[in-house]
Amino acid sequence: MITKSNASRRQFLRASGVAIALPTLESLSARGAAVERPAVRLVCVGNEFGMYPPSFWPKQVGRGYELPSLLESLADQRERFSIFSHLDHGLKGGHFAVHTFLTGVKAKEAKAMPDGGISLDQRAAEHVGSQTRFPSLTIGSEGGLHGGCRMSWTRSGTRVPPIGGPRELFRKLFVNENELAKQAASDRIAMHGSILDAVLGDARSLGRRLNPSDNQKLDEYLSSVRDVEAKLNLDRHWQKIPKPIAEIKEPRDEGLTRDLPKIYDLVALALQTDSTRVATIEVGGSFAASDLGIRKGYHGLSHHGHVPESIDLLVQIERYQVEQYARFLNKLASIRQPESDRSLLDSTMALFGSGMGNANSHTNVDLPIVLAGGGFQHGMHVEFPKDTRRRIPLCNLFVSMLQQFGVETESFGTSTGTLQGLRLT
Repeated sequence: MITKSNASRRQFLRASGVAIALPTLESLSARGAAVERPAVRLVCVGNEFGMYPPSFWPKQVGRGYELPSLLESLADQRERFSIFSHLDHGLKGGHFAVHTFLTGVKAKEAKAMPDGGISLDQRAAEHVGSQTRFPSLTIGSEGGLHGGCRMSWTRSGTRVPPIGGPRELFRKLFVNENELAKQAASDRIAMHGSILDAVLGDARSLGRRLNPSDNQKLDEYLSSVRDVEAKLNLDRHWQKIPKPIAEIKEPRDEGLTRDLPKIYDLVALALQTDSTRVATIEVGGSFAASDLGIRKGYHGLSHHGHVPESIDLLVQIERYQVEQYARFLNKLASIRQPESDRSLLDSTMALFGSGMGNANSHTNVDLPIVLAGGGFQHGMHVEFPKDTRRRIPLCNLFVSMLQQFGVETESFGTSTGTLQGLRLT
């Protein structure tokens, strides 16, 4: 029954352009229609300072391992995630190498790579194209040590600017613009399109008079222009299509620490409504330990110097981050997909980790890696060779994930193949 207050609230929300997106409903589907394989989703979560190794890694290998203290909150989904040890990108650089978490290559070396410096999430987003309103969503914050936690990169090596918090993310997903704003957006798209046409025409003319070195620089520039052009085409396509309707209150920004649960909830809703199939959450240095009642800074505690009191506080911070990831997995597992009678987690690869292996020693080896869902067989701690000469690149896992996402590729970054032992259900 709709009460008067509920009806008034709905009327107000609709007038404000706010709506909650409805999931796919069996009752509204065509009877007898062929059952299609659910779309695969990808969520990547990373932090800037890694995880305290002794509290993260299980002591046992295989299915019978005991959950370490940092991962205890994941117990409910134990059979739906795997832990991988001794995977990394073979890089050095401390805080600067953190940005390579989803690329596998440093920016200065990316030009020599077939796919440039593109990150895992953006490679998947290319595959999605215009099938969803947002090919990908990157949520994070600016600032932090050495640029914070930068995870999303285009082929041309440009960082994907993050959405600053839950309020901006909510408005992006669910608030429709009024007619005046839509017209202004149309004019802006048309103007940018005209500028790009002029730039491309001038560049083609200029290219005939340049030497090979300058032509290479011009090609890099044009690659960036094409990124903008693709986004404009996407904006044109989706501008006339209303955003989903959802009856939830617009959240307030309270800082990354307090915002993290809200961000996860909005990402789950974005996946459920097929507003996007790719999302990345960057947990950078703006994560305030003070919001957890801890008086010392996150970065300072990551350099604990083996002082027990500092380690205890650091583990508190990291445990909170894992708890929010676990809560996200539980939410996805509770959302049933009518088209397949499986949960949203079954079709969502949820990667959790960092480009930092041990912040106290500034090392980027043995990265903390957890992969949940996505249709893979899970429930294991999989240990790969520790010997430097026999190491398996983390990018091998990324190749397997991209293939499961539907991307026809045999390589990514510094991969040497797919990840052996990772099987589909």
